[in-house]
Amino acid sequence: MDWKIHQKQLQYDGHFKVTQYQLTHQKYDGNETPMLRRELVARNDAVAMVAYDPHSDELVLVEQFRIGAINEQQPWLIEIVAGLIEQDEVPENVVIRECQEEIGCEPSELLKIGGFYTSPGGNTEWIQLYIGKISVSEVAQSGGLDQEGEDIKVIVVPASDIPYMLSTGEIRSAIAIIGLQWFVMNRENIRQTWLQ
Repeated sequence: MDWKIHQKQLQYDGHFKVTQYQLTHQKYDGNETPMLRRELVARNDAVAMVAYDPHSDELVLVEQFRIGAINEQQPWLIEIVAGLIEQDEVPENVVIRECQEEIGCEPSELLKIGGFYTSPGGNTEWIQLYIGKISVSEVAQSGGLDQEGEDIKVIVVPASDIPYMLSTGEIRSAIAIIGLQWFVMNRENIRQTWLQ
Protein backbone atom coordinates (compact mmCIF):
# COMPACT_ATOMS: atom_id res chain seq x y z
CA MET A 1 0.00 0.00 0.00
CA ASP A 2 1.24 3.47 -0.86
CA TRP A 3 0.32 7.06 -0.06
CA LYS A 4 1.37 10.51 -1.26
CA ILE A 5 1.29 13.89 0.47
CA HIS A 6 0.48 16.55 -2.12
CA GLN A 7 0.49 19.53 0.22
CA LYS A 8 0.86 20.27 3.90
CA GLN A 9 0.35 23.54 5.73
CA LEU A 10 0.82 24.44 9.39
CA GLN A 11 -2.53 25.76 10.64
CA TYR A 12 -1.72 26.36 14.30
CA ASP A 13 1.52 26.48 16.28
CA GLY A 14 0.79 26.59 20.00
CA HIS A 15 0.85 24.03 22.82
CA PHE A 16 0.06 21.58 20.01
CA LYS A 17 0.80 21.93 16.32
CA VAL A 18 -2.01 21.41 13.81
CA THR A 19 -1.05 20.68 10.22
CA GLN A 20 -3.48 20.29 7.35
CA TYR A 21 -2.55 17.64 4.79
CA GLN A 22 -3.85 17.08 1.28
CA LEU A 23 -3.10 13.49 0.37
CA THR A 24 -4.08 10.41 -1.54
CA HIS A 25 -3.54 6.77 -0.70
CA GLN A 26 -3.94 3.42 -2.33
CA LYS A 27 -7.22 1.66 -1.62
CA TYR A 28 -7.58 -2.05 -0.87
CA ASP A 29 -9.00 -2.60 -4.36
CA GLY A 30 -5.79 -1.18 -5.90
CA ASN A 31 -7.28 2.18 -6.96
CA GLU A 32 -6.35 5.54 -5.44
CA THR A 33 -8.54 7.70 -3.23
CA PRO A 34 -9.65 11.13 -4.37
CA MET A 35 -7.73 14.02 -2.79
CA LEU A 36 -8.31 13.91 0.95
CA ARG A 37 -7.95 16.80 3.37
CA ARG A 38 -6.95 15.81 6.92
CA GLU A 39 -5.83 17.78 9.97
CA LEU A 40 -3.18 16.24 12.20
CA VAL A 41 -2.44 17.30 15.77
CA ALA A 42 1.25 16.82 16.52
CA ARG A 43 2.37 16.39 20.08
CA ASN A 44 5.27 14.75 21.80
CA ASP A 45 5.23 11.04 22.44
CA ALA A 46 4.58 10.09 26.04
CA VAL A 47 5.10 7.47 28.71
CA ALA A 48 2.65 6.07 31.23
CA MET A 49 3.17 3.79 34.21
CA VAL A 50 0.96 1.56 36.33
CA ALA A 51 2.37 2.13 39.83
CA TYR A 52 2.07 -1.12 41.80
CA ASP A 53 3.14 -2.22 45.27
CA PRO A 54 3.21 -6.04 45.23
CA HIS A 55 3.74 -6.23 49.03
CA SER A 56 0.54 -4.39 49.91
CA ASP A 57 -1.15 -5.40 46.62
CA GLU A 58 -2.15 -1.78 45.99
CA LEU A 59 -1.90 0.61 43.08
CA VAL A 60 -1.24 4.33 43.13
CA LEU A 61 -3.45 6.38 40.82
CA VAL A 62 -3.63 10.12 40.25
CA GLU A 63 -6.56 12.46 39.79
CA GLN A 64 -6.34 15.80 38.01
CA PHE A 65 -8.30 18.32 35.95
CA ARG A 66 -8.31 17.59 32.19
CA ILE A 67 -9.39 20.17 29.60
CA GLY A 68 -10.47 17.42 27.20
CA ALA A 69 -13.18 16.35 29.66
CA ILE A 70 -14.82 19.76 30.18
CA ASN A 71 -18.01 18.58 28.48
CA GLU A 72 -18.61 16.39 31.52
CA GLN A 73 -19.82 17.60 34.90
CA GLN A 74 -16.60 16.29 36.45
CA PRO A 75 -13.50 17.04 34.32
CA TRP A 76 -11.24 15.59 37.03
CA LEU A 77 -10.05 12.20 35.77
CA ILE A 78 -8.48 9.25 37.56
CA GLU A 79 -5.35 8.24 35.67
CA ILE A 80 -2.02 6.48 35.93
CA VAL A 81 1.33 8.26 36.12
CA ALA A 82 2.16 9.76 32.70
CA GLY A 83 4.12 12.49 31.00
CA LEU A 84 5.48 13.77 27.71
CA ILE A 85 8.89 12.81 26.36
CA GLU A 86 10.98 15.86 25.52
CA GLN A 87 13.52 15.84 22.68
CA ASP A 88 16.44 13.42 23.24
CA GLU A 89 14.96 12.02 26.49
CA VAL A 90 15.10 8.30 27.25
CA PRO A 91 11.56 7.00 27.95
CA GLU A 92 12.57 5.12 31.12
CA ASN A 93 14.09 8.32 32.54
CA VAL A 94 10.85 10.17 31.81
CA VAL A 95 8.87 7.48 33.67
CA ILE A 96 11.10 7.93 36.72
CA ARG A 97 10.84 11.74 36.56
CA GLU A 98 7.05 11.69 36.19
CA CYS A 99 6.70 9.20 39.04
CA GLN A 100 8.69 11.54 41.30
CA GLU A 101 6.72 14.61 40.19
CA GLU A 102 3.25 13.06 40.38
CA ILE A 103 3.34 10.60 43.29
CA GLY A 104 6.58 11.52 45.10
CA CYS A 105 8.53 8.28 44.75
CA GLU A 106 10.70 6.37 42.31
CA PRO A 107 10.02 2.87 40.95
CA SER A 108 12.53 0.25 42.09
CA GLU A 109 11.78 -1.87 39.00
CA LEU A 110 10.30 -1.06 35.60
CA LEU A 111 8.82 -3.43 33.06
CA LYS A 112 7.79 -2.22 29.60
CA ILE A 113 4.31 -3.43 28.71
CA GLY A 114 4.10 -2.12 25.13
CA GLY A 115 3.09 0.89 23.09
CA PHE A 116 0.05 2.30 21.31
CA TYR A 117 -1.37 5.33 19.52
CA THR A 118 -3.96 7.24 21.53
CA SER A 119 -6.04 8.54 18.62
CA PRO A 120 -4.36 7.92 15.23
CA GLY A 121 -7.30 9.33 13.27
CA GLY A 122 -5.91 12.81 13.91
CA ASN A 123 -3.15 12.72 16.52
CA THR A 124 0.52 11.60 16.36
CA GLU A 125 0.88 10.75 20.07
CA TRP A 126 2.53 7.36 20.78
CA ILE A 127 2.40 6.06 24.37
CA GLN A 128 5.02 3.73 25.81
CA LEU A 129 3.40 1.86 28.68
CA TYR A 130 5.18 0.47 31.76
CA ILE A 131 4.44 -1.11 35.09
CA GLY A 132 6.61 0.09 37.96
CA LYS A 133 7.26 -1.49 41.33
CA ILE A 134 6.77 1.12 44.06
CA SER A 135 6.19 1.20 47.80
CA VAL A 136 2.97 2.89 48.93
CA SER A 137 4.74 3.92 52.14
CA GLU A 138 6.85 6.32 50.04
CA VAL A 139 4.12 8.07 48.05
CA ALA A 140 3.09 11.67 48.63
CA GLN A 141 -0.47 12.84 49.29
CA SER A 142 -0.36 15.18 46.32
CA GLY A 143 1.88 15.98 43.40
CA GLY A 144 2.46 17.99 40.27
CA LEU A 145 4.57 20.95 39.28
CA ASP A 146 3.30 24.46 40.04
CA GLN A 147 5.10 25.88 36.98
CA GLU A 148 3.08 23.47 34.78
CA GLY A 149 -0.20 24.32 36.54
CA GLU A 150 -0.53 20.78 37.87
CA ASP A 151 -2.61 19.97 40.94
CA ILE A 152 -2.56 16.19 41.40
CA LYS A 153 -4.39 14.16 44.02
CA VAL A 154 -2.65 10.85 44.82
CA ILE A 155 -4.96 7.87 45.40
CA VAL A 156 -3.94 4.48 46.83
CA VAL A 157 -6.32 1.73 45.69
CA PRO A 158 -6.43 -1.99 46.57
CA ALA A 159 -5.70 -4.05 43.45
CA SER A 160 -8.95 -5.94 44.00
CA ASP A 161 -10.92 -2.68 43.42
CA ILE A 162 -9.57 -2.10 39.90
CA PRO A 163 -11.97 -4.41 37.99
CA TYR A 164 -14.94 -2.68 39.65
CA MET A 165 -13.56 0.79 38.90
CA LEU A 166 -13.08 -0.19 35.26
CA SER A 167 -16.50 -1.82 34.88
CA THR A 168 -18.42 1.11 36.41
CA GLY A 169 -16.70 3.77 34.27
CA GLU A 170 -15.02 5.42 37.24
CA ILE A 171 -11.84 5.42 35.15
CA ARG A 172 -12.54 7.23 31.87
CA SER A 173 -9.07 7.97 30.50
CA ALA A 174 -8.02 5.55 27.72
CA ILE A 175 -4.37 5.34 28.78
CA ALA A 176 -5.37 4.38 32.32
CA ILE A 177 -7.97 1.90 31.05
CA ILE A 178 -5.41 0.17 28.82
CA GLY A 179 -2.76 0.04 31.54
CA LEU A 180 -5.15 -1.15 34.24
CA GLN A 181 -6.78 -3.78 32.04
CA TRP A 182 -3.30 -5.15 31.34
CA PHE A 183 -2.65 -5.13 35.08
CA VAL A 184 -5.86 -7.05 35.84
CA MET A 185 -4.89 -9.74 33.33
CA ASN A 186 -1.29 -10.00 34.60
CA ARG A 187 -1.63 -9.18 38.31
CA GLU A 188 -0.82 -12.60 39.75
CA ASN A 189 2.17 -13.11 37.48
CA ILE A 190 3.65 -9.68 38.27
CA ARG A 191 3.01 -10.05 41.99
CA GLN A 192 4.67 -13.48 42.18
CA THR A 193 7.67 -12.27 40.16
CA TRP A 194 8.20 -9.16 42.25
CA LEU A 195 7.70 -10.91 45.60
CA GLN A 196 10.45 -13.47 44.94
